[in-house]
Amino acid sequence: MNKEKKSSRVVMLIIDALFAAVLLVLDQFTKHLAVVHLKNQPAYVIIDGVLELQYLENRGSAFGMLQNQKIFILFVGIVFLAVLLFFLFKLPEQKKFRIVHVLLAVIIAGGIGNMIDRFRLDYVVDFISFVLINYPIFNVADIYVVVATIGLFILFLFVYKEKDLEFLNFKQNRYREMK
Repeated sequence: MNKEKKSSRVVMLIIDALFAAVLLVLDQFTKHLAVVHLKNQPAYVIIDGVLELQYLENRGSAFGMLQNQKIFILFVGIVFLAVLLFFLFKLPEQKKFRIVHVLLAVIIAGGIGNMIDRFRLDYVVDFISFVLINYPIFNVADIYVVVATIGLFILFLFVYKEKDLEFLNFKQNRYREMK
């Protein structure tokens, strides 16, 4: 890799990290506000019968599964983050992959946001309650992960062609390196 390409890759990864850091701060700030203003309080109704803010300490994973399995959840989270970082570093620098950089940074910010809670508090602070459909209470980090994952799914299903994703083919990459 030449110096100019390497430099542009480093700049892109720094931008990814800064973007993820800003989102992480926003997530932690909203959780702080939830603790200060919602803990030990009745639900705050935003739209009656639709949306409320309600404090919850989630000691499980998504949808409250795996209750009190902190070590296992953290282990899976760390492995998942390592995989995301691996793909982030492998992404081509082409303009068409910039949105993937953004979406991966968003997922990483959400994952780290919830992992910080688990390390610090032994639970994740949830506070957004979509009561219209009795949906489990969630937080901003959860929104990051879900929305960005849906975005990636749509991109990989409908936008990128098989040729665009050749960078993910380990066998082919090894073959190229041997040439």
